[in-house]
Amino acid sequence: MQGPDRRHRIDFRGGMLGALAPLAVFLLGVGALGLSGTPDERGFWPVLLIALGVGVTLARDGTAYSEAAVRGMSRPIVMLMVMAWLLAGVLGSLVNAAGFVDGLVALAREAGIEGGGYVGATFLICALVSTATGTSLGTVILCAPLLYPPGGALGAEPAILIAAVLGGATFGDNISPVSDTTIASATTQEADIGGVVRSRLKYALPAGALALGLFVVFGGSSVRATAPIASEGGLLGLAAGLGPAVALGMLLAKRHLVESLMAGSLVTAVVGIGLGLFGVGELLYLDRESFIARGLLLEGMERGIGVSVFTILLMGVVGGVEAGGLMDSLHRKLVANPPPPARAEWWSFGAVSAAVLLTTHSVVAILGVGELVRETGEAAGVSAYRRANILDVTVCTYPFLLPFFIPTILASSMTAGGAEGMPRIAPLEVGLLNFHSWALLAILLLAITTGFGRREGASK
Repeated sequence: MQGPDRRHRIDFRGGMLGALAPLAVFLLGVGALGLSGTPDERGFWPVLLIALGVGVTLARDGTAYSEAAVRGMSRPIVMLMVMAWLLAGVLGSLVNAAGFVDGLVALAREAGIEGGGYVGATFLICALVSTATGTSLGTVILCAPLLYPPGGALGAEPAILIAAVLGGATFGDNISPVSDTTIASATTQEADIGGVVRSRLKYALPAGALALGLFVVFGGSSVRATAPIASEGGLLGLAAGLGPAVALGMLLAKRHLVESLMAGSLVTAVVGIGLGLFGVGELLYLDRESFIARGLLLEGMERGIGVSVFTILLMGVVGGVEAGGLMDSLHRKLVANPPPPARAEWWSFGAVSAAVLLTTHSVVAILGVGELVRETGEAAGVSAYRRANILDVTVCTYPFLLPFFIPTILASSMTAGGAEGMPRIAPLEVGLLNFHSWALLAILLLAITTGFGRREGASK
């Protein structure tokens, strides 16, 4: 990825330390809140506002910094995520109101899938969805509202259940040929995507198998919640699953995420009304006593507000850091002092680790250091497949483990307003229990240490 436009380069008081200060405020503040068990992403909003205030104060041109922050907030990918979360909230609200959860609980009980077995099945379902669609965030958005609420009635441990959703979403983000990280890691290393995916199986499959076993073993709970009652439809409520199925099918057909979620919501509304699972008036109505509008549509949209505001503010902070020339500075230093061949893989791992921790975005991190990794790896004789795998596996760990990344924040937000007995799970807890990303990180470190897989695609 090219560095920020030179016309937008901003100087900070204190140099690069000043440029990084807003990010440090964000990381320290959110980390402290995460460790204290902050209830939701809304608690992170003030921290981000303070971080932006620090940036404006330290920038020698406060106006230019403000413009850079707004540019970061207004990126198309940010608006795409906001629209997706609002629409996903609507879809989840309609599906739950139709009694899908009731039907899923009944079906799982009849099939004997409970406790850790249900958690393991959740991981597998999410892994399939994420592999097919190539999107981890989309998988969490589609699957969490459907699979998390029934967990209490089926004897699943809530925190491990939502971590299984996130772990399954991680699997596809890492291995799918249509994943943005797969595409970015392969193209930056000038490697074919098919070969990269095949070579990545030696990392992904062992990690997936280990995670599945851990989810099954530790996923059961001795406490069962009362089954949520959303309607009187019973098994009929399973028909509401047609809406998410339509959304998933459209995603597989390469239709736009917003279009797919809109279609899924419309289908769910038609099915719910047609089968008498909820009435037209429940979609939107006026509460004249309180002078406000209410209804399933508004309830669903409100679910996405917290994570949407968090994302907008976060990308403002990232935009300010990028305008300070961080990536340009890193590029110059590494080109001037390339590591010796024996340390090229460790350097690649360290470079992309630093990039993803500083930018809090997987693809941005890969694009930011991809050229450096390719140049250094080629000089050291590290194959294109190996370089691509180090990049991709690394960025599929931190964002799915640490409490200040969007995936863990999103997964946590999906547990809000759940069924009786299914609590809100903090981002820190979600990440710590994501066995799949921990397994990926362990396998990658072991591979670099031992040299396992180092000769993959050696001719590349």
